[in-house]
This record gives sequence, C-alpha cells and structure tokens, in this order.
Amino acid sequence: MAGKPHKAPAFEAALAELEQVVADMEAGQLPLEESLAAYRRGAELLQQCRARLEDAQQQVRILEEGALKNFAGKRDDA
Repeated sequence: MAGKPHKAPAFEAALAELEQVVADMEAGQLPLEESLAAYRRGAELLQQCRARLEDAQQQVRILEEGALKNFAGKRDDA
C-alpha cells in the first residue's frame, strides 16, 4: 500500500480517521515502521481537514459578503 495516493475522504470521514490514527499512536502499541506510516497518514489527513475548513470558511465569507451587500442595497433604496 506504500506509495499509493489515498483518495481524499469527506471531511467527517477524514476527521474520524485522523482521530483513530491519533488514538492508535497514543496507545503506544505500534511498531516503529507502523508508527511512521501512521504519522504520515495523520499529517495527510490533517492537511486535508484544514484545507476543507479553509474552503468552507471562504465560502461562508463570500456568502456573507453577498448577503450584506444585498441587505445594504435594499436599505439604501428605502
């Protein structure tokens, strides 16, 4: 499985997998190689989650700006 790129999971699935990776690593039962692989996977999942959150925040900003402009425009016409 090494070298295969992982398909980007949905945010909730990525977060759940990240939580499981962290729990597995915190348990301290993984051999060194598996710990390194888990760390790499956790870093990938963290990056994916952050990117999705940033995208969502940007979409909310765009929606809020549009709503505020429309609201301000209606108020100015009154």
